[in-house]
Amino acid sequence: MEVVAKAKYIRQSPKKIRELLELLSGKEVNEALSIIKNTPKRANRPLEKVIKSAKSNAEQKLSGSKWKIKSIKVDDGPSLKRFRAATMGRAVMIKRRTSHITVILEEIQWRNK
Repeated sequence: MEVVAKAKYIRQSPKKIRELLELLSGKEVNEALSIIKNTPKRANRPLEKVIKSAKSNAEQKLSGSKWKIKSIKVDDGPSLKRFRAATMGRAVMIKRRTSHITVILEEIQWRNK
């Protein structure tokens, strides 16, 4: 069984959030949360919120099960366009990038032999 949680319009560039994804994919949920807490990045807070939300969604469906992160995907959101003064009276456009984070959790299957 799979559970999905999404966070949209995060005010941080996707490139900076993707730096943490290698550490988290395939890990058990509690282990991933502890990794996030011990990594000094600004992207920790939105990632932690989305993973906790997915865990909460999973507990509503099946309580007492263990969950692991099947995949985490970070997509580009809409960019906010701002202008900044440049030399010789010109204006330069600055893009404030946003992100959409999708977390998919998968139930850990225990095999009894």
